[in-house]
Amino acid sequence: MSDKTLTRMDLSEAVFREVGLSRHESSQLVESVLRHVSDALVAGEQVKISSFGTFSVRDKNERMGRNPKTGEEVPITPRRVLSFRPSHLMKERVAAGNRR
Repeated sequence: MSDKTLTRMDLSEAVFREVGLSRHESSQLVESVLRHVSDALVAGEQVKISSFGTFSVRDKNERMGRNPKTGEEVPITPRRVLSFRPSHLMKERVAAGNRR
């Protein structure tokens, strides 16, 4: 595993190099795509990116948890959580990268 993290700036730079937009336009494009994805998730919609995966929001019910230090039972409040399910192609691509 590498310690490298892909950032918004890295994505903008890739759009700049590969598409040929200006750096400013590339940055705006990346921000716009990320805003659309996050707005859809906030609205409870599923975001499916072909050959990549599916982002969705799930509602989790209230449940009882346990404090691992004390063993005391603690109620865990209901909440919405983001989940990601990679496509089969993405799974295969990542697995192939592990065989280096």
